[in-house]
Formats: sequence, structure tokens, C-alpha cells
Amino acid sequence: MTATGKLKVALLLPLSGRARDIGTSMLEAAEMAIFDGAGRDIAIMPVDSGDTPDRAVAAVERAAQNGAVILLGPLFGPATAAAAPAARDANLEMVSFSNDEGVAQPGVYPMGLGVQTQVRRVADYALAQGIRRFAVFAPATAYGDQATLALRDAVTARGGSVVAAERFNFSGGNLTGSAGRVTQAAGAEGRTAVLLPVAGPPLAAAAQALEATSPDAKKAQSIGTGIWDTPTIAADGNLDGAWFAAPDPARRADFERKYTAVHGKAPHRLATLAYDAVNMAAKLARARPGGDFTAAALADPEGFRGLDGLFRFRSDGRVERALAVLEIGKDQVRVIDPAPSSLDRPTN
Repeated sequence: MTATGKLKVALLLPLSGRARDIGTSMLEAAEMAIFDGAGRDIAIMPVDSGDTPDRAVAAVERAAQNGAVILLGPLFGPATAAAAPAARDANLEMVSFSNDEGVAQPGVYPMGLGVQTQVRRVADYALAQGIRRFAVFAPATAYGDQATLALRDAVTARGGSVVAAERFNFSGGNLTGSAGRVTQAAGAEGRTAVLLPVAGPPLAAAAQALEATSPDAKKAQSIGTGIWDTPTIAADGNLDGAWFAAPDPARRADFERKYTAVHGKAPHRLATLAYDAVNMAAKLARARPGGDFTAAALADPEGFRGLDGLFRFRSDGRVERALAVLEIGKDQVRVIDPAPSSLDRPTN
């Protein structure tokens, strides 16, 4: 504990290196959580995890030596995987900010907005609207591979089918890769949803490539993930009517306004993760005298509520989130299926 009797919560963030701007924004969000009430029970202990796995390992060791009761961070998947043994040796649970479900394991909980959860949510919604045929036009990246696999798993488990899957590369403003099978599927009889798990200029190029290959591409229902959750997404006319899964933006609107008023700039999109993690740690600190930071406490089936909605951890380290489905219009994005107010009981 600190001299004032507060439990020490380590915040492992890249406060130096290439990602320092992200780390700084997340630290500022964590400080807001302390000022908003979490500081009654805990004190945050920022530790620079840099932008390499070795720095993350050293950060875990430093946090343990200084009396941390739980580790919040690091940010990246490779750093999380590298630091996990050090956390285990220190007998500390690690709640990482990574969105890589692949690094999840008992004692290591990546709380980021993972692609698997988002794909499952938007696919479930599409199936509920009567769509049974799906296709995917994904970047040739690890994220694209994860999204494709998640779509296959989610759709086939619920009676649908992925009828086409193609990859593309994007470099120097140019997209290369065939979209023929995807557009052929879009033009076939019956409604088809096409997953485009990419954002920014590559997203615009992918949508244009589909339309250029065949006008039948417009018949498909475009679907996406939370990487579409940007202030400018509605400006892309090729995405009118598209659906994607993400936290309800209304829940974090007040936080973003307060952050901007204090710091004179908008927070990084990942800043809410730090805010939510600090509040989660404060809740665990109040669970019993001396706090309860055990694996059982983290896997509470009731979960935790935050700016990014309701979330909970499974015993295998994976996170489950209650996400909304949003629709892109000509000048706005609106929620068309609200995030559920509770999560089903886990089966593991």
C-alpha cells in the first residue's frame, strides 16, 4: 500500500518510443478515472513499458518490486506474451490492453476490442435479419486472417455459410488482389453480407475495387468491425447502409468532452480502455479488506461496466463484451441494435 493506505495498481504503458502519444493519452485517461472516484481506493503506479517486449518484461519486474497488486497493461500483444511469464512468477494477474485474443491465457486477460468479438456480434445481427450467405474481402494481414477465421466460426455455428473469401494488399495508395469471387457471391440469388475488416484509405480502396469489379457488389450488405469507429467514417459514400459492431459511442461522449476540455485535444480511441481498467481495479479493491485481485474475482460472471460498455473475462483469459451494432448513413452513424444490458452466463 501507499503511505495513505491505498493499494498500488501498476499501469504499464508505452510512455516512450513510437507509441508514446498513445501511452500518454491512456495515462491521462487513467488519471481522470482516479479523479472521478477510483482514487478513493487505489493509487496508480505508471511504469514505462516502452515499445519492445524486453521493456515490457522489465516493467513487470519493476512493478512487482514496488508492490503492485495487479498489472494493467502492457498495450501490445507481443509485449503481453513476453511479459506473461514475469507476471506469473510475481503471482500477479495481468489485464493487458491488447486486442489480440491469441495472447489470452489463465492469468493474462487482453481487454482490448478484439476482432473476434466484433465479427461475432455483427454476424449475429446479420443472421437475425435473415442473411445466410457471407463473403469476406480482407487485407493480407494478421488482423484480416483473424477476422476471416472469426467470420467462418461465427457463421457456420449458426447455420450460415461463407461462400467466398479473398485477400488484398494495399501499398503506396494502390490495392492489389482479386475481388471476383466476392462480387460473384454478392450478385448471386439471395442476400449476401460482405465483411470488410479494414479502415482508412485501404477501406475506401477495397469498397471501390468491389464496385469496379461488378455493379452487383452494391447488392451486398457491407459489414465491418470496430476499426470503422472513427469520426470520419460517414464521409465515405461507398459505405452508406453498412453495419459494424462497436461500443455505443454515447457512453463515452461525456468522457471525450471532459478530456478535451482538460487537455485541449481529443483522447486517443484506446484511452477509454485505461479509464475502464482503473475503475475495474478500484471495484476489485473494494471487494474485501485488502482487495480481491484473484483470477476468480476477475472472472466474475456479472462482469464490469465501463465507457466501452459491459465486459467480463473468461477463465481462459478471453474477454466478452456487450457491443452495439451501428449503421453508417450519409452524414451520421446511428445505433440500430443497442448493446445488451447483460451477458449470458459463461459456459466454461
